[in-house]
Amino acid sequence: MAVRDSTGMYCELFKLKEPPFRLTPDPQFLFASKQHARAKAYMESTIWLADGFVVITGEIGSGKTTLIESFLAELPKDIVLAQINQTQLTPVEFLQALLVEFGFKPFRKPKVELLAMLKDFMIEQYAAGKKILLVIDEAQNLSRQVLEEVRMLSGLETRKEKLLRIIIAGQPELSRKLDSPRLQQLTQRVRLRFHLGALSKRETHEYIVHRLKVAGAEGRTIFDSASCDTVFRFTGGVPRLINVLCDTAMLCAFAEERMSVDEPLVRAAVEELQWVEYSERIRGHEQSPNSTGRFSTPGNATFAKLEVLLHDQLVGEFALPSGRAIIGRTPDNDVQIRSKFISRHHAQIVSDRTQSIVEDLNSTNGVFVRSERIKHHALADGDIIQLGEHKLLYRDLRALPGHRTEHVAVDADESSDEHGDEPHDDTELDEEPFDEDEALEEETPR
Repeated sequence: MAVRDSTGMYCELFKLKEPPFRLTPDPQFLFASKQHARAKAYMESTIWLADGFVVITGEIGSGKTTLIESFLAELPKDIVLAQINQTQLTPVEFLQALLVEFGFKPFRKPKVELLAMLKDFMIEQYAAGKKILLVIDEAQNLSRQVLEEVRMLSGLETRKEKLLRIIIAGQPELSRKLDSPRLQQLTQRVRLRFHLGALSKRETHEYIVHRLKVAGAEGRTIFDSASCDTVFRFTGGVPRLINVLCDTAMLCAFAEERMSVDEPLVRAAVEELQWVEYSERIRGHEQSPNSTGRFSTPGNATFAKLEVLLHDQLVGEFALPSGRAIIGRTPDNDVQIRSKFISRHHAQIVSDRTQSIVEDLNSTNGVFVRSERIKHHALADGDIIQLGEHKLLYRDLRALPGHRTEHVAVDADESSDEHGDEPHDDTELDEEPFDEDEALEEETPR
């Protein structure tokens, strides 16, 4: 299959207004399963409960961020919102980020002054009949010290009610942190907790139909029942994985100029993505907290590779097999680069037997090739992809004499070699040593 611009290229064939399975969170595509509807109702309760404090957890790709964006899009006008998504912060940086959300420039001020500014602002808003809501996404990255600051802020009150309503959302590690005896005081202030699980087989069918309907399918059947069953078998009902597989299957259908997706096309997409069934993946590929999230297995065809450089020093290599590889800051990406200049899902590279295409996934700081910012670009051997401070040197292996397409990447979770059990760190790339309490600045504005 020749790779072209994958953003919307099949919409004309399928008579859709927009691509139905984008990875970026879009509130209009929210599928209200029973558990998503319940989680949203819990978030809405923070508006009418004077001491509203809700914790939402879910696995990577379960739809937490889309749910939050849908909730925020419907906020009443009397709500003053602070939304924090960059959570690798020190306590002072957290307070500064909160004040920035409220319109202040709180830099070079001591912590005691920051707290006084926050309290004065909240009292002013309360007197004006406003309600203040703090929403924190990716909260599993918050250090214990920052969570303690959240507890302190949750205690600010007038004689009648609390000044701050709070929603925090994150991966399951957040629940484990909150259950720690050292955070018992914070946990006692939480009114409601809810965990988002994966979709059932029936809900997976409904989810696919829903997203196609929103995109303009108008009742037409694009995925038949057997294809939906296969999607569930390989994704386990995880919404982000459903999006990736369905999008790839539609690309396969586009390549064959077919206006519907059947079960063989889904399996063709699975081959391109080099996935195994979800149940097998859970048994055989238990992801550690530091996993890059890639699901490929040794022995898959490799068409090219990336050499990742920081300050012109090689810090890792990554093989590019058939299909797509997503590059970003968070562990659910195929290539994780933990840097303040890298967006959550920054770019993707789509490869087949003939070429590789790099595409910007609406990143904050952009993707540059040959000093030009690009949206999508056909890569040539030796091209350097600039992502913030990191350079990705593209090496095309297709034309090398005697090249055998073998998997050569080292994942962070493939942690042992032939001679021992020492971990490899090649695919999870930090700018410098990183721990839970280390602070990273917010992404540089566009």
